[in-house]
Amino acid sequence: MTRLAGILLAAALTLAAADKVTVIRAARLFDGKSDRIVSPAVVVVSGNRITAVGANAAAPAGAEILDLGDVTLLPGLMDAHTHLSYPFERDYRNEELGLLKKPVSERTLDAVDVVRRTLMAGFTTVRDLGSTDLIDVGLRNAIDAGKIPGPRMLVSVHALGSTGGHCDPFAGYAPGIFGRESGITDGVINSPDEARLAVRYNIDHGADVIKTCATGGVLSLTDDVDTPQLTQAELDALVAEAHELRRKTAAHAHGATGAKRAIRAGIDSIEHGSFLDDEALDMMKARGTYFVPTLMAAQGLKERISDGYVPPAIEAKARAAMAALDTTVRKAIARNVKIAVGTDAAVYPHGRNAGELVRLVELGMSPAAALRAATSVDADLLGVAARTGTLETGKLADIVACPGNPLDDIRQVEKIRFVMKDGVVFRRD
Repeated sequence: MTRLAGILLAAALTLAAADKVTVIRAARLFDGKSDRIVSPAVVVVSGNRITAVGANAAAPAGAEILDLGDVTLLPGLMDAHTHLSYPFERDYRNEELGLLKKPVSERTLDAVDVVRRTLMAGFTTVRDLGSTDLIDVGLRNAIDAGKIPGPRMLVSVHALGSTGGHCDPFAGYAPGIFGRESGITDGVINSPDEARLAVRYNIDHGADVIKTCATGGVLSLTDDVDTPQLTQAELDALVAEAHELRRKTAAHAHGATGAKRAIRAGIDSIEHGSFLDDEALDMMKARGTYFVPTLMAAQGLKERISDGYVPPAIEAKARAAMAALDTTVRKAIARNVKIAVGTDAAVYPHGRNAGELVRLVELGMSPAAALRAATSVDADLLGVAARTGTLETGKLADIVACPGNPLDDIRQVEKIRFVMKDGVVFRRD
């Protein structure tokens, strides 16, 4: 085949896909907005868009009919806190050495499997909050180009934090082991001016969102989990610069002091939030700040601790954070703080993202609210609500299906049987 013939064939296939009409039928539908299930369910998809939704939606002549039977159709699920370029390692020592032992090429190939697994779990859109070597940018671009299967990705390049803090990739290693000190190109900042420069650097290299570490973390060896790590001036500069450049912001923040600094700066979401106090939660409610509690990260840590794979210093921090988190989430639910689904994927095995909805329901959220948190609420936080997040006419055809009725048993979302993203079927059990 000549090159011209190949180009013409590819163009013809693209046009054929764009013209394809598919009618999906199922027993039930949850649209991502309401508190109830609609039955029966019909969704008409033309190309990559939804053109009709409802029990009475007509099937156009010549449409392909997909009758999925006794399942519930849902909008494609979302995860607002992932690390898809990091494989899960049960042993903390392997996790720490992974970046040193594997070349970027091997870590990228590992990540290709991770993004496929995430999509097959029903997650069609994710926000990736920290990577290395621009692997997240490469994954996003390859997925968007149709080269590999995976969720739609919003990426952050480097998480931004202070020297020796949770987001310093050199923290805890011997001086000089990397041949230099960490800096802007690694996401390390130590002044308002450096915060602005780091935001610009990340955006220049492809960041869709800016992530920062406002406090210490669980899995870092050089800090306490709840201590603030950036000044108010540094956070003010970071958030202002990101917003001026039309990027949303997310703050890793376990401790209340660092979280409140980020909230005052105008941060869009607080991640983890283990030790948020009443004042912090009230500030979030008043300002509309989203809370992404990453309950699955706590679940992953609990499992790793029980298997003896976590060093004592890390275990102590993990136990303190886990002991506080459930109470914090219950308070946030009671206050009607905006809660979005994010899991910290990589701290637990990839593909178990839907467990976050189960944990939210266990802590008092209704199943319908948990489903909205993983669809329309996440879409609002990520800034993609005009395109996806609900099953509505004109939205992208991101549609997944689970058995049974998830409003009766939220664990059904852990058993995804059908995945369509952008009108393309990736899974049909």
